[in-house]
Amino acid sequence: MKKLGTTLATVWRLSAPYFRSEDKWAGWILLGAVIGIELATVAINVLLNQWNSRFYNALQERNWSTFVYELKYFSVIAAIYIALAVYQLYLNQWLQIRWRTWLTRRYLAEWLHDANHYRMQLLGDAADNPDQRIADDVRLFVEQTLTIGIGFLSSIVTLASFVIILWGLSAAAPLHVFGMQYDIPGYLVWGALVYAVLGTVLTHLIGRPLIGLDFRQQQYEADFRFNLVRARENAEQIALLHGESAERERLLDRFNNVISNWMAIMIRTKKVTALTASYSQASVIFPFILVAPAYFAEKIQLGGMMQTASAFSSVQGALSFFVSAYRQLAMWRSIMMRLDGFEEAVTHAKSFRSRTDIVQLGASPDGSAITLDELALKLPNGKPLLTANRISFKSGENILLKGPSGSGKSTLFRTIAGIWPFGRGSITIPAHATLMMLPQRPYFPVGTLKDAIVYPSESGAFDRDRLRDVLIAVGMPAMVERLDEDGHWNRMLSLGEQQRLGIARALLQAPQYLFLDEATASLDEPSEARLYELLAAKLPETTIISIGHRNTLSAFHHREMGLKPSQTGPATFEL
Repeated sequence: MKKLGTTLATVWRLSAPYFRSEDKWAGWILLGAVIGIELATVAINVLLNQWNSRFYNALQERNWSTFVYELKYFSVIAAIYIALAVYQLYLNQWLQIRWRTWLTRRYLAEWLHDANHYRMQLLGDAADNPDQRIADDVRLFVEQTLTIGIGFLSSIVTLASFVIILWGLSAAAPLHVFGMQYDIPGYLVWGALVYAVLGTVLTHLIGRPLIGLDFRQQQYEADFRFNLVRARENAEQIALLHGESAERERLLDRFNNVISNWMAIMIRTKKVTALTASYSQASVIFPFILVAPAYFAEKIQLGGMMQTASAFSSVQGALSFFVSAYRQLAMWRSIMMRLDGFEEAVTHAKSFRSRTDIVQLGASPDGSAITLDELALKLPNGKPLLTANRISFKSGENILLKGPSGSGKSTLFRTIAGIWPFGRGSITIPAHATLMMLPQRPYFPVGTLKDAIVYPSESGAFDRDRLRDVLIAVGMPAMVERLDEDGHWNRMLSLGEQQRLGIARALLQAPQYLFLDEATASLDEPSEARLYELLAAKLPETTIISIGHRNTLSAFHHREMGLKPSQTGPATFEL
């Protein structure tokens, strides 16, 4: 019961926001229509149960006129049932897509808000493969919540409707055992209850491990798919290193997790299916076993026996909802656990930003410099990385940062950008200043070249002439004709070409502070020099802060800062 309460609380926590959202009226109307149709379907089943009695009595009595009338009656009821079934599915799917759309937008907004996605990786939260959780788990959660929820409601209404009928039939067809009549009030109801409880207990005892197995299967499938994507994304490096055999073995190791867990699911599912199939087949004849003696004792007619069997089946089916839907319930709970874990990870990442024991970002009072004060950066494991105190990057003063690899230069840029929280101290940035970070390997979204260059701005933020000018300026005039071409530009272009496009992006955005993290390191020195001269000519108001190892970069900066590593402590800045 404790787990049931936790599960219901999780369902409410995941579901309630949609039905309180801006789309709540459409959601409630669609949900109400789906539920209303389900209730109407139960009412039709009640009518068909009564029809069973009349129809089979007509057969037993060989009453042709009643037989024809009941066929017409059934045809009308069946037509209504079909129409209701069609529109229930249609409205259910409409509700699914609206609910899924809202949830997907919400999760994307929270995951991609203010570098949450990056902090979640740094914090090592248990929300692995967020792509799968947003794409697959959201879809399955919405679909199965409606299916299971409507099914459960239908079971309750069916139980309430048919228990009354079955109780009355128990009096009309008293229990007969070895020729003796026993008047047990509602014995058919009690028989259905005992049968359902026994099946439910056995099913849960056998099928309980499926919840954990389904959770791990989702995890292993997502991990395998993620590594396949990584192999595709890094196909060139794998080919250059002739790493196909190693990559194949690495992928097969992950696929073996999928296989072994699937085998465990197969074994457990086989046991559950053996029980539920036996249970289902036995339920077909069980009501006849109970009521047949009364029929042969001529206490009821054939129609009464068929009506009793139908009502018993409905009651037993309603009481056995847990048995028939156990496999689906197990998967549903595992999906809820994954979505709940994702929400917790997002919340943790958001709350981490507001902590007081991390690096604090603020607006500088004079508005003319970026200042580092008593800054002490750490790695996520707490190991000291670098320190800086009373260091300023003044507006209009280009600065070159030097130091050994791994000393923390790139991490300093991440901290200034506000995405690296580990450490203490403060960084003040001029109010309303625009900052742009260009890493060594720039990111380009899959799409047209035009969209890739203007990212993160909207597609129409810059006119075509402006795009042509910056492409020519960075030495890529041949790309002008490809502005409308769709492509995966991080794979199609060399790293040097990608870095030229990164500089083109900076020319378009014209930030007040431009941070270049070895952003031209893949170019030859003359090309690198031309790009720095281009930045100086086109962005005279932009302050450039570079990380680089080439001595030729000194000519394009007003001063240098060095990071001096320490064998006993963090690296420190030196002017």
